[in-house]
Amino acid sequence: MDSYSCGIVLDEEMVSMLMRKITGVKAISFDGDGTLWDFDKSMRNALSMVLKELEEIDPEAAGMLDIDKMIAIRDRVAGEMQPGITDPLAIRLNAFRQTLIDTGRPSITLAAHLNRVYLRHRQKNPYVFNDALPTLDILKEKYKIGLLSNGNTYPGQCGLDNAFSFIVLSQDYGVKKPDAEIFRIALEKSGCSKDEMLHVGDSLEEDVIGASKAGIKCIWLNRSQAKRESDIRIDYEIGCLSEIFQIL
Repeated sequence: MDSYSCGIVLDEEMVSMLMRKITGVKAISFDGDGTLWDFDKSMRNALSMVLKELEEIDPEAAGMLDIDKMIAIRDRVAGEMQPGITDPLAIRLNAFRQTLIDTGRPSITLAAHLNRVYLRHRQKNPYVFNDALPTLDILKEKYKIGLLSNGNTYPGQCGLDNAFSFIVLSQDYGVKKPDAEIFRIALEKSGCSKDEMLHVGDSLEEDVIGASKAGIKCIWLNRSQAKRESDIRIDYEIGCLSEIFQIL
Protein backbone atom coordinates (compact mmCIF):
# COMPACT_ATOMS: atom_id res chain seq x y z
CA MET A 1 0.00 0.00 0.00
CA ASP A 2 1.09 3.57 -0.59
CA SER A 3 -0.37 7.05 -0.28
CA TYR A 4 0.09 10.43 -1.90
CA SER A 5 -0.47 14.08 -0.99
CA CYS A 6 -4.20 13.99 -1.66
CA GLY A 7 -4.67 11.52 1.14
CA ILE A 8 -5.86 8.68 -1.11
CA VAL A 9 -4.49 5.24 -0.24
CA LEU A 10 -3.45 3.34 -3.33
CA ASP A 11 -3.34 -0.40 -3.84
CA GLU A 12 -0.46 -2.20 -5.58
CA GLU A 13 -2.08 -2.07 -9.02
CA MET A 14 -2.57 1.71 -8.83
CA VAL A 15 1.00 2.23 -7.61
CA SER A 16 2.25 0.14 -10.54
CA MET A 17 0.32 2.40 -12.93
CA LEU A 18 1.78 5.51 -11.33
CA MET A 19 5.29 4.19 -11.72
CA ARG A 20 4.92 3.83 -15.51
CA LYS A 21 5.96 7.17 -16.93
CA ILE A 22 4.14 8.79 -19.86
CA THR A 23 6.49 10.31 -22.41
CA GLY A 24 6.05 12.37 -25.58
CA VAL A 25 2.95 14.21 -24.36
CA LYS A 26 2.43 17.73 -25.69
CA ALA A 27 -1.25 18.28 -24.88
CA ILE A 28 -3.54 17.15 -22.08
CA SER A 29 -7.33 17.31 -22.34
CA PHE A 30 -9.48 17.24 -19.22
CA ASP A 31 -13.08 16.25 -18.73
CA GLY A 32 -15.08 18.86 -16.78
CA ASP A 33 -17.96 17.42 -14.77
CA GLY A 34 -16.67 15.14 -12.02
CA THR A 35 -13.05 15.77 -12.98
CA LEU A 36 -12.38 19.48 -12.54
CA TRP A 37 -15.59 20.47 -10.78
CA ASP A 38 -18.16 18.62 -8.67
CA PHE A 39 -21.13 18.58 -11.03
CA ASP A 40 -23.17 16.25 -8.83
CA LYS A 41 -22.97 18.60 -5.86
CA SER A 42 -23.80 21.61 -8.02
CA MET A 43 -26.70 19.80 -9.70
CA ARG A 44 -28.23 18.63 -6.42
CA ASN A 45 -27.95 22.09 -4.93
CA ALA A 46 -29.69 23.60 -7.97
CA LEU A 47 -32.43 20.94 -7.90
CA SER A 48 -33.05 21.65 -4.22
CA MET A 49 -33.67 25.30 -5.14
CA VAL A 50 -36.04 24.16 -7.91
CA LEU A 51 -38.00 22.07 -5.41
CA LYS A 52 -38.15 25.03 -3.05
CA GLU A 53 -39.51 27.20 -5.86
CA LEU A 54 -42.08 24.57 -6.81
CA GLU A 55 -43.22 24.30 -3.18
CA GLU A 56 -44.11 28.00 -3.32
CA ILE A 57 -46.06 27.57 -6.56
CA ASP A 58 -47.59 24.10 -6.21
CA PRO A 59 -46.93 22.40 -2.83
CA GLU A 60 -48.84 19.28 -3.82
CA ALA A 61 -46.72 18.68 -6.92
CA ALA A 62 -43.54 19.35 -4.99
CA GLY A 63 -44.60 16.82 -2.38
CA MET A 64 -44.56 14.08 -5.03
CA LEU A 65 -40.90 14.75 -5.81
CA ASP A 66 -37.45 14.60 -4.32
CA ILE A 67 -34.03 15.21 -5.84
CA ASP A 68 -33.35 11.55 -6.69
CA LYS A 69 -36.71 11.26 -8.49
CA MET A 70 -35.93 14.37 -10.51
CA ILE A 71 -32.52 12.98 -11.45
CA ALA A 72 -34.11 9.69 -12.51
CA ILE A 73 -36.61 11.53 -14.71
CA ARG A 74 -33.80 13.53 -16.31
CA ASP A 75 -31.85 10.35 -17.06
CA ARG A 76 -34.95 8.71 -18.52
CA VAL A 77 -35.64 11.70 -20.75
CA ALA A 78 -32.02 11.79 -21.93
CA GLY A 79 -32.24 8.11 -22.88
CA GLU A 80 -35.50 8.61 -24.77
CA MET A 81 -34.46 11.69 -26.75
CA GLN A 82 -33.30 11.32 -30.32
CA PRO A 83 -29.72 10.09 -30.74
CA GLY A 84 -27.33 12.89 -31.54
CA ILE A 85 -28.91 15.48 -29.24
CA THR A 86 -25.93 16.78 -27.30
CA ASP A 87 -27.31 19.99 -25.80
CA PRO A 88 -27.65 19.54 -22.01
CA LEU A 89 -29.92 22.60 -21.88
CA ALA A 90 -32.49 20.98 -24.18
CA ILE A 91 -32.33 17.75 -22.18
CA ARG A 92 -32.79 19.56 -18.86
CA LEU A 93 -35.76 21.62 -20.11
CA ASN A 94 -37.48 18.49 -21.44
CA ALA A 95 -36.78 16.81 -18.10
CA PHE A 96 -38.65 19.54 -16.24
CA ARG A 97 -41.55 19.24 -18.70
CA GLN A 98 -41.68 15.49 -18.06
CA THR A 99 -41.38 16.02 -14.31
CA LEU A 100 -44.51 18.16 -14.32
CA ILE A 101 -46.31 15.63 -16.53
CA ASP A 102 -45.43 12.86 -14.07
CA THR A 103 -46.95 14.88 -11.22
CA GLY A 104 -50.11 15.50 -13.22
CA ARG A 105 -49.32 19.21 -13.66
CA PRO A 106 -48.22 19.57 -17.30
CA SER A 107 -47.13 23.13 -18.02
CA ILE A 108 -44.59 24.30 -20.57
CA THR A 109 -44.52 27.75 -18.96
CA LEU A 110 -43.78 26.41 -15.49
CA ALA A 111 -41.18 24.00 -16.86
CA ALA A 112 -39.37 26.92 -18.50
CA HIS A 113 -39.51 28.87 -15.23
CA LEU A 114 -38.10 25.95 -13.21
CA ASN A 115 -35.39 25.50 -15.82
CA ARG A 116 -34.33 29.13 -15.40
CA VAL A 117 -34.20 28.70 -11.62
CA TYR A 118 -32.09 25.57 -12.05
CA LEU A 119 -29.60 27.17 -14.43
CA ARG A 120 -29.23 30.29 -12.30
CA HIS A 121 -28.24 28.29 -9.23
CA ARG A 122 -26.16 25.64 -11.00
CA GLN A 123 -24.04 28.15 -12.85
CA LYS A 124 -23.58 30.23 -9.71
CA ASN A 125 -22.06 27.35 -7.71
CA PRO A 126 -19.66 25.29 -9.87
CA TYR A 127 -17.77 23.75 -6.87
CA VAL A 128 -14.32 23.41 -8.45
CA PHE A 129 -12.28 20.63 -6.82
CA ASN A 130 -9.44 22.03 -4.73
CA ASP A 131 -6.80 20.07 -6.67
CA ALA A 132 -7.93 21.39 -10.08
CA LEU A 133 -6.52 24.91 -10.36
CA PRO A 134 -3.11 24.17 -8.76
CA THR A 135 -2.65 21.17 -11.07
CA LEU A 136 -3.68 23.07 -14.20
CA ASP A 137 -1.47 26.03 -13.31
CA ILE A 138 1.61 23.82 -13.14
CA LEU A 139 0.78 21.71 -16.19
CA LYS A 140 0.09 24.65 -18.51
CA GLU A 141 3.70 25.79 -18.12
CA LYS A 142 4.79 22.75 -20.15
CA TYR A 143 1.70 21.39 -21.95
CA LYS A 144 -1.22 22.62 -24.02
CA ILE A 145 -4.20 22.18 -21.71
CA GLY A 146 -7.71 21.59 -23.05
CA LEU A 147 -11.25 21.07 -21.83
CA LEU A 148 -13.07 18.15 -23.50
CA SER A 149 -16.53 17.81 -21.98
CA ASN A 150 -20.05 16.56 -22.60
CA GLY A 151 -21.26 19.20 -20.13
CA ASN A 152 -22.23 22.81 -20.74
CA THR A 153 -20.07 24.55 -18.14
CA TYR A 154 -17.63 27.04 -19.63
CA PRO A 155 -14.34 27.76 -17.80
CA GLY A 156 -15.31 31.36 -17.10
CA GLN A 157 -18.15 30.14 -14.89
CA CYS A 158 -15.62 28.38 -12.66
CA GLY A 159 -12.86 30.95 -12.44
CA LEU A 160 -10.73 28.93 -14.87
CA ASP A 161 -10.78 31.52 -17.67
CA ASN A 162 -7.05 31.31 -18.45
CA ALA A 163 -6.49 27.62 -17.81
CA PHE A 164 -7.13 26.23 -21.31
CA SER A 165 -5.60 26.71 -24.73
CA PHE A 166 -8.44 24.79 -26.43
CA ILE A 167 -12.04 24.01 -25.47
CA VAL A 168 -14.27 21.32 -26.99
CA LEU A 169 -17.82 21.03 -25.60
CA SER A 170 -20.12 18.42 -27.14
CA GLN A 171 -23.02 20.88 -27.46
CA ASP A 172 -20.91 23.05 -29.78
CA TYR A 173 -20.01 20.23 -32.17
CA GLY A 174 -23.04 17.92 -32.16
CA VAL A 175 -21.07 14.90 -31.00
CA LYS A 176 -20.22 13.64 -27.53
CA LYS A 177 -17.91 11.24 -25.74
CA PRO A 178 -17.34 8.33 -26.12
CA ASP A 179 -17.59 9.01 -29.87
CA ALA A 180 -14.05 9.09 -31.26
CA GLU A 181 -14.99 12.08 -33.43
CA ILE A 182 -15.00 14.50 -30.50
CA PHE A 183 -11.50 13.35 -29.56
CA ARG A 184 -10.45 13.92 -33.18
CA ILE A 185 -11.76 17.48 -32.89
CA ALA A 186 -9.70 17.95 -29.73
CA LEU A 187 -6.61 16.68 -31.55
CA GLU A 188 -7.22 19.16 -34.35
CA LYS A 189 -7.67 22.02 -31.85
CA SER A 190 -4.49 21.09 -30.01
CA GLY A 191 -2.42 20.64 -33.15
CA CYS A 192 -1.10 17.34 -31.82
CA SER A 193 -1.01 13.75 -33.00
CA LYS A 194 -2.66 10.86 -31.12
CA ASP A 195 0.66 9.89 -29.56
CA GLU A 196 1.13 13.43 -28.25
CA MET A 197 -2.28 13.72 -26.56
CA LEU A 198 -3.28 12.53 -23.09
CA HIS A 199 -6.86 12.64 -21.79
CA VAL A 200 -7.93 12.75 -18.13
CA GLY A 201 -11.47 11.97 -16.98
CA ASP A 202 -13.58 10.30 -14.33
CA SER A 203 -15.94 8.26 -16.55
CA LEU A 204 -14.95 4.76 -17.67
CA GLU A 205 -17.53 4.80 -20.45
CA GLU A 206 -17.13 8.34 -21.75
CA ASP A 207 -13.48 9.10 -21.06
CA VAL A 208 -11.58 5.81 -20.91
CA ILE A 209 -13.48 3.94 -23.63
CA GLY A 210 -13.79 7.08 -25.75
CA ALA A 211 -10.07 7.84 -25.63
CA SER A 212 -9.26 4.20 -26.36
CA LYS A 213 -11.49 4.25 -29.46
CA ALA A 214 -9.65 7.35 -30.63
CA GLY A 215 -6.23 5.80 -30.00
CA ILE A 216 -5.38 8.28 -27.24
CA LYS A 217 -3.81 7.46 -23.88
CA CYS A 218 -6.12 8.11 -20.93
CA ILE A 219 -5.82 8.56 -17.19
CA TRP A 220 -8.87 7.43 -15.25
CA LEU A 221 -9.52 9.77 -12.32
CA ASN A 222 -11.08 7.57 -9.65
CA ARG A 223 -11.76 10.02 -6.84
CA SER A 224 -14.11 7.68 -4.98
CA GLN A 225 -11.79 4.66 -5.27
CA ALA A 226 -14.60 2.76 -6.97
CA LYS A 227 -13.96 -0.90 -7.63
CA ARG A 228 -13.54 -1.72 -11.28
CA GLU A 229 -15.93 -4.57 -12.07
CA SER A 230 -15.47 -4.59 -15.83
CA ASP A 231 -12.83 -5.68 -18.29
CA ILE A 232 -12.23 -2.15 -19.56
CA ARG A 233 -8.53 -1.66 -20.16
CA ILE A 234 -7.17 1.30 -18.23
CA ASP A 235 -3.87 2.90 -19.18
CA TYR A 236 -3.42 4.77 -15.89
CA GLU A 237 -5.46 5.36 -12.75
CA ILE A 238 -5.14 8.14 -10.16
CA GLY A 239 -7.10 9.07 -7.05
CA CYS A 240 -6.71 12.86 -7.34
CA LEU A 241 -5.37 15.23 -9.97
CA SER A 242 -2.10 15.98 -8.19
CA GLU A 243 -1.05 12.36 -8.75
CA ILE A 244 -0.67 13.10 -12.45
CA PHE A 245 2.82 14.47 -11.69
CA GLN A 246 3.90 10.99 -10.60
CA ILE A 247 3.48 9.65 -14.14
CA LEU A 248 4.40 12.61 -16.37
